[in-house]
Amino acid sequence: MERLILMTIMAIGIAGCKESIPPGEPNGFIQVKGSDTIVNAAQMVSEEFMKEYPHVFVAVTGGGSGVGIASLISKTCDVATASREMKPKEIETAKKHGVNPNEIVVAYDGVAVIVNKENSVDKLNIEQLHNIYTGKSTNWKDFGGKDKPIVTLSREVSSGTHMYFKEEVVQLGKKDNKDEFSDKTLLLTSSQAIVEEVAANPDAIGYLGMGYVSDRTKALMIAKNNEYYAPDINNVMRKKYPLSRPLFFYTNGEPTGITKLFVDFALGPKGQQQFADAGFVPVGEEIAEKN
Repeated sequence: MERLILMTIMAIGIAGCKESIPPGEPNGFIQVKGSDTIVNAAQMVSEEFMKEYPHVFVAVTGGGSGVGIASLISKTCDVATASREMKPKEIETAKKHGVNPNEIVVAYDGVAVIVNKENSVDKLNIEQLHNIYTGKSTNWKDFGGKDKPIVTLSREVSSGTHMYFKEEVVQLGKKDNKDEFSDKTLLLTSSQAIVEEVAANPDAIGYLGMGYVSDRTKALMIAKNNEYYAPDINNVMRKKYPLSRPLFFYTNGEPTGITKLFVDFALGPKGQQQFADAGFVPVGEEIAEKN
């Protein structure tokens, strides 16, 4: 008898939910998965989106760009977020699985290099960063700091930021360069973990998307051609900061239905404002200028 009553209540509840959705009102579920760099901004976009479309639920999870791309290939997400471009091999694998990756630039980012606030070093160039992360330079005194060993921190290999930093700094942007991170580099699972470690360790250095820059650590000025720039919206927008990059959404072909609705919202004024509020540069120049 109790089981019958419970089933009746559930049936009434389900029927009530169905009746509460007006005809033609968008409804359903969207899975967004991938980049740890973008996860906070994507969550902010999804919350604003669900205010306008209350019958569409958007679930946002991180794990790294590699995780998102793998989910796109296995068709277990609707939108993959990535802080790097898909590799040719990943695109080839995707097509073998019947997935046609569609790349969408949703914002721009500067990869910030952070140190402890007690560290007297304020700026480094790309060559110096290369030497630090490959283990050629191991002491802060080489850069005007204290006579202390440098503790290098990195994101794990599934991270798009890890891949970007490896290509642009460790390998100096050269395709034939085979240099790797020093084997003493500590791999951490998230950008927030890097913030926590740098804030607690006076000798540490790490890198992350500029959306994670805070007053708990110090972001260094970085130079490529003897001109030093800070990782901020102004310098990234004008492409002066040397570690600037686009951030991506990937879908299986051109998005349709509620997925298209979400992507269009993310690229629209309200969605782009969320990326700006999260510390990134919007793709729309008007919103970027305002911020």
